[in-house]
Amino acid sequence: MSREGALAIIVLVAVLLVGAGAWAWWRRTRRDAQPLVQPGDLAVGAHVRASFDVLYVATTRHDAPLERIAAPGMAFRSKATVTVADEGIAVAMTGQAPFVLTAERIVDVGQSTVAIDRVVEAGGLTRLTWRTDAGSTVDSYFRPQDASARALADAVAGILNPTQTGTDA
Repeated sequence: MSREGALAIIVLVAVLLVGAGAWAWWRRTRRDAQPLVQPGDLAVGAHVRASFDVLYVATTRHDAPLERIAAPGMAFRSKATVTVADEGIAVAMTGQAPFVLTAERIVDVGQSTVAIDRVVEAGGLTRLTWRTDAGSTVDSYFRPQDASARALADAVAGILNPTQTGTDA
């Protein structure tokens, strides 16, 4: 085979792989086109317990940390602020409308080590399991920048029923 023939095959394979990836992402964004939660803010008189600067890593199907959900506003990593109040938690991601998860919607909070393509030290991510507007359960992962993942998990656990908290490796 000539050098030009080999190059043509390599270019063809590369174009097919990029095309397959783009097609898969397009299908995923169509599948997840509905927002998981409506935008909103904490009430004006909310009693804020703590606020954390975090990196939002991903939202995945519950107990499937490698299955990213590409819902509007949650498809990509982002800097964010998580505010923990007695009424729930507010998540404000850069460039997105903030949303609030009331304590009743939060199923579990704990620590994790892996989500999508992010692997960190043991317990380096805070995993928040919550119910969407549609009633399905998802996991959102955050990496605190100004505190430990345990501190964020403990702050959220402080507004929950004791049976709602957990940790996994």
